[in-house]
Amino acid sequence: MKLSYKLVSALAGLLVFALIAITAAAVIARYLLGNPIQWTEEMSAFLLIWIVFLGAIACEIEDHHLKIDVVTMMLPETLNRWLGIVVGLASVGLLGYMAWLGYRLADSAALKKTQILRMSWYWIDIAVTVGAIGIALVMLWKVGMLILNRPVTPVDDTSEDLG
Repeated sequence: MKLSYKLVSALAGLLVFALIAITAAAVIARYLLGNPIQWTEEMSAFLLIWIVFLGAIACEIEDHHLKIDVVTMMLPETLNRWLGIVVGLASVGLLGYMAWLGYRLADSAALKKTQILRMSWYWIDIAVTVGAIGIALVMLWKVGMLILNRPVTPVDDTSEDLG
């Protein structure tokens, strides 16, 4: 899991760097040189969509997604584990459906091109499928660990408990 986290985080980080560089270049070109770069808005939107879905995978690996655990903290450990398995499997099913819908959207838009870059919308829309599959695979791993009664620990276990 640690390698997966590093790969997804590195790719998302690279895209964030590209987004910052493109945005800075756009500002300089528009306001200092008086000659705006036409394609920066389209590319920024493309990068941002991919950053969000890759970041969602990284958050799931590190267990940083928002959760309200007031009730589950009061449950006995065995019941909490089985609840985690049921919720995890239901989430995987939902993510599988989301991935399928994302693929259908990407496939239906494959011949559509963006206005300026003339890039296929497929490469924008397929981010939904990639993100959903990535999160589902992480969740399947976590469910497997729960079934085997092994601890499911985030990659970054160096964080201190503030409570």
